[in-house]
Amino acid sequence: MKQYVIDGFSLQDYHKLKKYFEKYLEAASVDGIYWFELEQDALTPVQSAHESCGPHVFALMLENTYLSCELLVRIKTNIKCDCMGYATKEQRDWLIDQIDAILETLSICI
Repeated sequence: MKQYVIDGFSLQDYHKLKKYFEKYLEAASVDGIYWFELEQDALTPVQSAHESCGPHVFALMLENTYLSCELLVRIKTNIKCDCMGYATKEQRDWLIDQIDAILETLSICI
């Protein structure tokens, strides 16, 4: 699996991120996993055309010392569809920028 991983969190960093994710993101049924929804402008043409599959999301896994962001664009309505797949370069860059902005907002320096 392709991932963007940020490690070296302190326990305080972990708690800040957990609180932020619990407030702003949807938790998955697995503990520590959160769904991070792509903005409409970041979707590919195929993903935009599959409105019924939306929202298109990235899975974020928060552990005590790291955050792992899958680079697979998922859907929550089906197990498989043509609109699922690895992030494009633009989507990957968008995700990294969003995560970096969250870390900056929370004053988490790695």
